[in-house]
Amino acid sequence: MSDKSDLWMYRTSVGDSANARDLVGYNVHATDGDIGKIDEASVDTNRQYLVVDTGFWIFGKKRMIPAGVVTRVDHDDRTVSVGMTKDQIKSAPDYDKQQSYGDREYDTFGDYYGNYRV
Repeated sequence: MSDKSDLWMYRTSVGDSANARDLVGYNVHATDGDIGKIDEASVDTNRQYLVVDTGFWIFGKKRMIPAGVVTRVDHDDRTVSVGMTKDQIKSAPDYDKQQSYGDREYDTFGDYYGNYRV
């Protein structure tokens, strides 16, 4: 990955598809199976991400997944595929809706996810 900011943007191959519809409620499919459902989706100009409610997998934790790891959006099946395993998502930093996320916090997520750009 050449630029951390790319991590927060949908890949060209899925961008129009992801931005065209509200993805809240879609299932998230990791490379090794389903991990949860999308609780929030941002299509901000330079901070695009999904918040995944992992449900019972890790006791209801929520994880922010940068749009750059999304590999496919299937509107018919209401599924978003990401280029990460369930364990990689499970090990990601917690997302807290009450916290204010500025550049520093995005950098923390970016540092973690930066290695998983697909």
